[in-house]
Amino acid sequence: MCGICGIINFHKLPIKEASIREMMHLMKHRGPDDEGVFLENHVGLGFVRLSIIDLSPAGHQPKLSSNERYVVVFNGEIYNYIELREELKNKGVTFSTQTDTEVLLNAYIHWGEDCMRRFNGMWAFVIYDRKERTVFASRDRFGIKPFYYLQTNDFFAFCSEIPPLLSLLKAKPNPNYQTIFDFLVYNRTDQTENTFFSEIRKLQHGNKLKIIENQIVIEQWYNLRNKVAASKGFDSPLEYKELLSSAIGLQLRSDVPVGVCLSGGLDSSSIVSVLLQDYNKNELNTFSAVYKNGQVGDETEYINEYRLLLKNMFYITPDENTLLSDLTLLMSTQVEPFPSTSPYAQFKVMELAKGNVVVTLDGQGADEQLAGYHYFFGYYFKDLFTHGKFSKFLNEIVQYLKNHKSTSAIKLFFFFLLPAKLRAKIRLSWDNCLMPEFQNKFKNNNTIASNLYGSASLQEALFDHFEYKLEHLLKWSDRNSMRFSIESRVPFLDYRLVEKTLASSSENKIRNGTTKYILREAMKGILPVKIQTRVDKMGFSTPEANWFRSDQWQKVILDMLNSKSFKERGLIDPNKAICIFRKHVSGKADVSKEIWKWLNLELWFRMYID
Repeated sequence: MCGICGIINFHKLPIKEASIREMMHLMKHRGPDDEGVFLENHVGLGFVRLSIIDLSPAGHQPKLSSNERYVVVFNGEIYNYIELREELKNKGVTFSTQTDTEVLLNAYIHWGEDCMRRFNGMWAFVIYDRKERTVFASRDRFGIKPFYYLQTNDFFAFCSEIPPLLSLLKAKPNPNYQTIFDFLVYNRTDQTENTFFSEIRKLQHGNKLKIIENQIVIEQWYNLRNKVAASKGFDSPLEYKELLSSAIGLQLRSDVPVGVCLSGGLDSSSIVSVLLQDYNKNELNTFSAVYKNGQVGDETEYINEYRLLLKNMFYITPDENTLLSDLTLLMSTQVEPFPSTSPYAQFKVMELAKGNVVVTLDGQGADEQLAGYHYFFGYYFKDLFTHGKFSKFLNEIVQYLKNHKSTSAIKLFFFFLLPAKLRAKIRLSWDNCLMPEFQNKFKNNNTIASNLYGSASLQEALFDHFEYKLEHLLKWSDRNSMRFSIESRVPFLDYRLVEKTLASSSENKIRNGTTKYILREAMKGILPVKIQTRVDKMGFSTPEANWFRSDQWQKVILDMLNSKSFKERGLIDPNKAICIFRKHVSGKADVSKEIWKWLNLELWFRMYID
């Protein structure tokens, strides 16, 4: 719904309004409808608004409490704000607006930090206590909304995006080479508090931050494993369907038009089907990226299952030409490198949605709780094998081979059985073009090989994905949607649904060589059969392999690989990279993700570091 920012000076010096205004200006795309500033003593807060709930001036921020003791800036939505408002009213609290911001602030005043456990939503907020001169900040359970910060000897600054924080630096930012190493080798970002900029960190999901007398204390307030341990799983697919419908219904709360990013996959299609069946949303707007028939990423045949059910279906076709023309805007949107062009498909879908809706519902988060990625089969095989469930293990192997005509999950099963050091060594050998000095310096300092690849069971793998992987997907979604002043909502990440799903048995996630078993069962008779029974996994894929073989992209890539700056980075061996690229162009290999990472990283250096 907006962007928030602020500066707290440790020397009790007043904050310059110009500094806050510059931060707000650099993220104005997040909030084109309104803006506000609060300055007092050594604290400055800024806000840019995208109006979603209560479109009146009453939604203006920074917002003061009725007694003017507390000031809040808040990015996100508290979906159950209506219920919380009624509960607070019954306790004697009065309200002057219809906003969830006022509910959040009064909930904090009434319940203190425990208010967060009552919130069903997505958020990053900061509350300044003018009497005690303390600052409290919180980030939602799963990291749907961003919170970046910069800490120096003189001040603490926070923001919804990174560039406004960079504007506060006295010198050029420095790259975080460990983050770069993890990105190049493991395709991972955001698994720690670090960013690609050494100076900038992020408040981790499910964490809170307090500033008292210049002391900064960060603590975890939400622990997914503990919550799941105390939860009961689903008794039936019908129970799952009812809770999914409840989550979708809550996230429909909006005073502006709502649409769906429809990929044709099981997750986004389930959202559409529930909206049609349970909420009669026949006028629903959907937005999809499609490609030429047969190209990687094209899901037209599944999307078209809704042709007779929906009146307002919008399509866009990204290609090698649009990617080239959008490259600078895409880079400045994401700010940090990303390991494939998949986020570009979402970027174009959000561009398509702009002007039609202000809120979208997306299927993000279902894969991480329902074992939707195909490599989860490898974890499940390991789980069954190491726990001596050999009959089920063999059955699942046979069913997987029958359904998917692939041995990739079996190879991953053997890979996941290996010791962490050997897994890391093998991973480094895949299409490795790293310079030896760079590789040797950082290869032993990451935990991905153990944390993500070493999960002992399917359940642990799902936990680890929520802890170390999901957030980068949410970050890309936030950047893409907010670039076009659209709020992206994710019903599958309703915490009630997440906790009960993860508390359910592994057989409710994978059964007979098929993922997302309980969702498929829940959607029988609701979802088009062609989608409900599909077993392939695509996501927001693009035909990037073919794009990078086009003449214009060959020139761009070779110019980059041969450039002086690329050679002098000391990160990637340009000769090896060129050799691998030529194999890709010839069609002998598909290394499009590696090619994109080289290009993306080099452009990032030129844009933000050089």
